[in-house]
This record gives sequence, structure tokens and C-alpha cells, in this order.
Amino acid sequence: MPKHVPEPADHQVLRAEVRTLCEQFPLSYWQECDINRQYPERFVVEFMKSGLASAMIPKEFGGLGLSLDQAAVILEEIHRSGGNASACHAQMYTMGALVRHGSPEQKRHWLPRIASGELRLQVFSVTERESGSDTKAIRTTAIREGPAFVINGTKNWTSRIEQSDLALILARSGDDPVEDQVSGGMSLFIVDLEDARRQQALIVEPAPTWMNYATYQVTYRNLRVPDGNVIGAEGAGFRAILDGMNAERIQLAAEAIGDGYWFIEQAASRATARETFGRPIGANQGIQFPIARAYTEVFAADQVRKVAARLFDDGMNCGAEANMVKLLASEASWQAGNVCLDTFGGDGFLIGHHVERKLRETRLYQTAPVSNNLVLAYLGHRTLGLPKSY
Repeated sequence: MPKHVPEPADHQVLRAEVRTLCEQFPLSYWQECDINRQYPERFVVEFMKSGLASAMIPKEFGGLGLSLDQAAVILEEIHRSGGNASACHAQMYTMGALVRHGSPEQKRHWLPRIASGELRLQVFSVTERESGSDTKAIRTTAIREGPAFVINGTKNWTSRIEQSDLALILARSGDDPVEDQVSGGMSLFIVDLEDARRQQALIVEPAPTWMNYATYQVTYRNLRVPDGNVIGAEGAGFRAILDGMNAERIQLAAEAIGDGYWFIEQAASRATARETFGRPIGANQGIQFPIARAYTEVFAADQVRKVAARLFDDGMNCGAEANMVKLLASEASWQAGNVCLDTFGGDGFLIGHHVERKLRETRLYQTAPVSNNLVLAYLGHRTLGLPKSY
């Protein structure tokens, strides 16, 4: 953190712990994974062993029992080290749904095994190609058959399903009017993927992307799930995933903020060390001012992130703040990345400097987990009371 910013002692301890972990995984590790499009399994294993992945699982179930505010620091610091938490971050934000809406029996059954690292819950299977961000229009169905539901449908952007043991799947389980976004007849299920594979109920197709990101299109074909695996009330799945979505937006904003600080630190270091025409390039206002402006924007997003996380932790409505920080952080990190690239000049395009990799990774946040245009539409209508645009 910049020297002028005081930080709680617990945050400092967390940062130190994450830095110690990340020191085992230098930039060359992430570069190799990126070039070969490999899942960073070794990092994920060590992350799970450290207990940091259990940050948002209550202590009574073997987790660290941390707040979202603290968990966001963990993800930020991974990205600030030059790494990428996308391989394992879902295990934090899915807790927004499971911990807050799961039954006592579900939490006793699943959470200790997730906290210990025995099971990975890394899949939040919601988005579909036809509906996109219009979640209430999903077509995947869950039809009750006795004491179970049978799920059929196709989801895209179902990340990490090949590297996970459990998934949260949203499906339409009733005929409530889709205009009612809170109910919409949707239910959220926790699914044992090993059981799903035994049923031969999954068709998984890799979806290669611009950056190293383990995502897939998945078809669920007659997947039988016990009715005891419904998270929250049947038909109230949309309400349950809102807590997961708000947590996701806040935590991914923290990742973007970490990226932004990484870019700024790299740019400032380069601008100080690199000399042309007899002086450091950072003495030139054309270099110095964009770096300073980028830092200001990342720092501002960081402050909104803290507000949003604390509202979430207090159980208050944080929809506007979660969306705002996702917008601010994603744009600030992208701007910081471009400033860093400009500072490095032609060297910034070289793989060995890692700027181009981080720039590809941070660009995702303007589009996912929700488009910034939809964020603006949400804020315009829900927060400012403007006419609904969609």
C-alpha cells in the first residue's frame, strides 16, 4: 500500500501471508501457464493448503471466518503480485449463496470438506448463450421427479468445471412469471460433479479465450439431483444467487484493483530506472502525469470497494455499490495497464515483461461478470430512478 494510507492490522497480516505464498510462484510461473494455457494447479493446491481459500467459510465449519472485506484483500494481493486468482476465486464468492442461504444440514455436510480442501467448489453455472446477462430468461430446466430434480440445458462460461468437485447450478424449476426477477421460478442447486460424471450427464466443451482462463460450455443431460440439494427455498434461486453475484463483483473488483496497483508499480519503477536523453523518463510530465492519474483512479476504486464490502458484511443491500466498484475498478485497471504499456514502450509487448499478459487478463473485468453497460443501466434505473432501458 502507498505510505500515506493507513491499513488495519488484520489486513497487513493477510497481505504478508499472501505475499509469502505468492513468492513461491514468480512471474515466470504465470508466464509459463499462460503460454501453455495450463490451469495453475500447483498454485491452487498451495492456496488450498494455506487455508486462504476457506476465507469466507465460518470457523465452526473449519474455515477462517473472515469478512468479504478481508477476503477481497487476499484476491487483491494475489493480483498485485502479478498472479491471477481466477483459477480459485469462485470458492470465495460462491459462499455468498451457500453460507447465507444453505440449510444447516447442507452447511454441515459440505462446508467442512470444502474448508479442508477435500472438495473444491469452483463452479457458478448460471449464464447461458441465449439469455446472456438476462438471468431471468435462462432456459435450463429442473423438473421434479419424486425426491429428485432432473436438470437439462446448456450453460456457457461455466468456468473450472473440469477442475472442481462441486458446482452451483441455477435452473428454472417452476412456472412463476419471469417478469418477477426475485422468484422467476428458478432454483439453485449444489451438485456433486463426480456423481454427475458417473451419471454421464455432463457434456463439457472447452472454450479457449484470449487469456489463460479455464472456462467451458456445459450441457446437462438428464442430471438427477436430490431435492435436498436445493439451496434456499425451491423457486427462490434468483434471490440466493444475488448474494453470490454481489460478492463476485466486489471480489473481482479487488482483483482488478490488484492488477491496477501492479501496473502502476511496474510503470513507476520503469519510469524511474529508464533513462533517455540524459534523464529518467519519469521526469517527463508526459510519462509522470498519466501514471499519477492512473494511481488516483485505482485508489478511488479501492475506497469504493471497501464501502461495498462492508455493506455486504453488515447484511445490507449493496447492489449499487457492488456494481459501481466493478465498473470503477475494471476501467481503472485497464487504464493503468495502458499507461504501463506506454511507459514500457515497445518492451511492453514482449512476453518477458509480463505487461501484455496482465493487460489481457484485466480486460475481462469490463465484460465479466457483467457488462459495464448493464452496470450503468442498473444504476440509472435502480439507483437514479431513470426510465428502465431494458
